[in-house]
Amino acid sequence: MRVAVVGTGVIGASWARLFLAHGHDVVATDPAPGAEDRLRAELGAAERLAFTDDPATAVAGADFVQENGPERLEFKHALLGVLDRATRPEVVIASSSSMLRPTDLARGAPEHPERVLVGHPFNPPHLVPLVEVVPGEATSPAAVDAATAVYASVGRTPLRLRAELPGHLANRLQAALWREAYSLVARGVATVADVDTAITEGPGLRWAALGPITGQHLSGGAGGLAHVLEHLGPGTEALWADLGDVTMTPELADRLVTQVQQAVDGADPADLLARRDAVIRAVLTARSQEQR
Repeated sequence: MRVAVVGTGVIGASWARLFLAHGHDVVATDPAPGAEDRLRAELGAAERLAFTDDPATAVAGADFVQENGPERLEFKHALLGVLDRATRPEVVIASSSSMLRPTDLARGAPEHPERVLVGHPFNPPHLVPLVEVVPGEATSPAAVDAATAVYASVGRTPLRLRAELPGHLANRLQAALWREAYSLVARGVATVADVDTAITEGPGLRWAALGPITGQHLSGGAGGLAHVLEHLGPGTEALWADLGDVTMTPELADRLVTQVQQAVDGADPADLLARRDAVIRAVLTARSQEQR
């Protein structure tokens, strides 16, 4: 398969790494000065990797297109217009957009809006399995099936969403957690380090195995989730009512930045990324062994 990776920043480079690792030819494109050098330096020797600064050339012979441009609708429309005209009509154009709706994106591809959808990964895509597949109003079932098959073929876990919402599914769940986390920091209840420890040493471990709702089901013993909801439901509602309503003021932003710098204690970002990726790999390995 020939894959066009449009935009080679953090996400695009990771997509390229994933598709190359599964034996596909990748044609990458990015207009930024030095983009090819940065990509090749990150990926190392990659015989199946080609690069062009012209997006139309990149997608002309592609069997699948993964678009990773900046998260600005006007920019996406201009780019998708180029991709739509240059790509074969049956080829899916999947956008990595984390916030934009596919129906809005497809307005930039008036010739074949039926092949435009969101294929939103989690960073880094070459390690984290989840890809949210979000069809728009014009997206054809065939395009959804094709994208789902492509992502599954490279070891991802495609999750088709049943409705279009800003932020899709997983980002909305993250945003709910961040809202309360930022509120706790704003109120001085906890530091950034406290919040991170509370998740990594507590529920985050369970969530990596089963997810929040199934994990809650196990907390109910023989009665399962029904028992939990019966006995803890009123208390949970009381907690919801007590959750913070936070505003991202400049003061709060400064506090968060200062405290996260204190939490990482001068660690090299590259070292932090390596540690993160090592843990992700270890969790995935352990989980796959348990599922055998």
